[in-house]
Amino acid sequence: MLTFASKKTLITMYKGFITPVETIRTKVEITHECPILVMGSCFAENIGKRLATGKFICEENPFGVLYNPLSIATALKQMMEGRTYDEASPELVEHGGLWHSLMHHGSFSASTREECLTRINERLTKAHTFLPQTRLILITFGTAYVYRHREKGMVVGNCHKLSERSFTRERLATEEIVTEYTALIESLIRMNPDVHLLFTVSPIRHLRDGLHANQLSKATLLLAIDRLCQLMPKQCSYFPAYEIMMDELRDYRFYADDMMHPSPLAIEHIWRHFADIFFPQQTKKFLQAWEEIRQALDHRPFHPEGEAYKQFLSQIELRIHRLKEKYPNFDAENELLLCRTRLNK
Repeated sequence: MLTFASKKTLITMYKGFITPVETIRTKVEITHECPILVMGSCFAENIGKRLATGKFICEENPFGVLYNPLSIATALKQMMEGRTYDEASPELVEHGGLWHSLMHHGSFSASTREECLTRINERLTKAHTFLPQTRLILITFGTAYVYRHREKGMVVGNCHKLSERSFTRERLATEEIVTEYTALIESLIRMNPDVHLLFTVSPIRHLRDGLHANQLSKATLLLAIDRLCQLMPKQCSYFPAYEIMMDELRDYRFYADDMMHPSPLAIEHIWRHFADIFFPQQTKKFLQAWEEIRQALDHRPFHPEGEAYKQFLSQIELRIHRLKEKYPNFDAENELLLCRTRLNK
């Protein structure tokens, strides 16, 4: 992870190669005292991992990666209700020698139904406990297209390579998304009056839909989020990750080899925008100090048994303790344990 820089610095770095996207300042501030729930596409997962690496209080995708707004809404409702899955749950299916949930990512699948249920319910229980204290829910929509299981009548989060004949495919209407989320946000506020929803649209292109259909899908999502922000300006905000990728970077050098996903450099660029908008100065200072320590811990010496390396580790341990004195809520037990383990080798 690179160090943080202001938007002006970023533009200077890429001068002549980008068209800067205006990002609107909001009253939302993200600090290390702010519990964050991250939901949605694999772009949300990228942001969630960076928040976790930065030692934020973060719960990331309790259902795994979800792409469409209805599946994300269903997941949030189940988390609010404290839902648990059992053998009779309609979401459970067996396919290809594994048990799957049609609402969950393949990482929850298992060779036995019991193991699959255990994985699902452990995360659901944790998420149900986490949700009432959450101050910020970051939701990233990936596509407006949904797959509905013909027999069960439900919109699924994951098809798990079941036959295409098992599903119908449809594109959600803007008002359909707005209606679903208006009711959902009202329920969230009743449970947790302090919660705020920060929406983004994933810059990842769904080329299997076709380029035109992908654009229609993204437009539907953008219109729905814009309407929600108009209806509930105190509870909803938007971060333009999609526009930064499409308009500010706008070059294949910023894509991964598949030409669909943002490259690490692009993700870093979007993350810097995110930090510039939402992190107060004190949070940025902490992240700068922590990143230096984290990089030092990642250093692998030629002679780990040498006295010089042991002194190096002792200095890292001292820096962690000093940082913890400044930020009492900072949890670095794992890193301190790593230092002690290496020192005692």
